[in-house]
Amino acid sequence: MESGTGERTARERWERRTQRPLLALAVLFAVAYAVPIVDGSVGRPVALACAVTEWVVWGAFAVDYGARLWLCEDRRRFVRTHWLDLIAVALPLVQPLRLLRLVSTLLLVGRRARMASQIRLTTYVAGSVVGLLMFGSLAVLSVERDAPGGNIRTLGDAVWWSFTTMTTVGYGDLAPTTGLGRLLAVGLMLSGIALLGVVTANIAAWFLARFEKDDAEERQRTEAIRALTEEVRGLRAEVAALRERR
Repeated sequence: MESGTGERTARERWERRTQRPLLALAVLFAVAYAVPIVDGSVGRPVALACAVTEWVVWGAFAVDYGARLWLCEDRRRFVRTHWLDLIAVALPLVQPLRLLRLVSTLLLVGRRARMASQIRLTTYVAGSVVGLLMFGSLAVLSVERDAPGGNIRTLGDAVWWSFTTMTTVGYGDLAPTTGLGRLLAVGLMLSGIALLGVVTANIAAWFLARFEKDDAEERQRTEAIRALTEEVRGLRAEVAALRERR
């Protein structure tokens, strides 16, 4: 029991200490990923520096996963319960595409953010929406900008397409033409539906909590009135008894 407690304490200390540095690295990753896409005329040194930064950030999250695994006594159970983290770490190694580094880093950032108790659900959902909108726009722009017959050519087009796709509106004025772009569209649609479900469930839970609170207060008032009624009846009985004695 003490060993398990010590294991949890050591892992919790590691997760608490690395939470902010990893989120800062995630912001650095966002900048490194966006620069070559937004400004297609950047030189080779800048593009190389951005690529190295992306790999370094991914490597930091891979080290974080390895450290958390090392601090666990039951490592098999940790792998079973954190299988998505393992996939995100291994994904870029299977095929070192830039888009896979983006997907794996987003997965790892999301998993680590959920571990932080100080991050509320609303903040997490808002951050997820902004992150998916931004990265979805950049990813589809990098894939579709030079595609033959494509109509997503500018960052504005990409942001508009990402917004309509995430909200599942799909006006159809802009649409990806490549297989990878359509795969991104599927991911954004599923993510948008999932986030909408989380928001809806959160609102429903808030209303239910309010109704339960109102019901509890109503029950307390009813009990107070019932107790007061019984007390008044008792006083009337005592008064009637005193009158009879006289």
